Amino acid sequence: MGGGGGGMGGGSSSSSSSGGNSHFMPSNQVCKRGLVFSQRVQHCVKARSSGLTDQELFQQGRQLALAGYHDNALDVLDAVQNKQDAMVLTYIGYSHRKKGDTDLGIGYYKQALAIDPNNVNTHEYLGEGYVSIGRIQLAKDELVIVQKLCGNTTCEQFEDLEAAVAGRPAE
Repeated sequence: MGGGGGGMGGGSSSSSSSGGNSHFMPSNQVCKRGLVFSQRVQHCVKARSSGLTDQELFQQGRQLALAGYHDNALDVLDAVQNKQDAMVLTYIGYSHRKKGDTDLGIGYYKQALAIDPNNVNTHEYLGEGYVSIGRIQLAKDELVIVQKLCGNTTCEQFEDLEAAVAGRPAE
């Protein structure tokens, strides 16, 4: 799945696949639910009183979501103050969808797209959500949008959504 995306107000046309920004949370560090890694003190602290910026919280929440720690990701993303950030809403939706609540996830994707209608990552994830509930035509509609936003059919988001629509695993 396309994990690309800047975040915190950006990332609309990013096709980056790696999470990058590993300086926010060491790759071998997964804090307990409700905690985040503080670079300043070098250990896990409460997300809500961590003193971390929204950007740092978003990056950790995104990393957790992409690594499959969806409950942890939701706790961290919930601590972000700016609840109107399209990428925060996207990864809240992603985590809910991956936990099996596709309808709730799709609702968050739609909120994110109302804020940033050109967010290629959100369109990809929305299309994947549609595939998971059998709404293939809606997923194909998202695929057309992803292609337009990428400007080609070789960006990761297009390839991943195309694979999902075709019923084959993303590479």
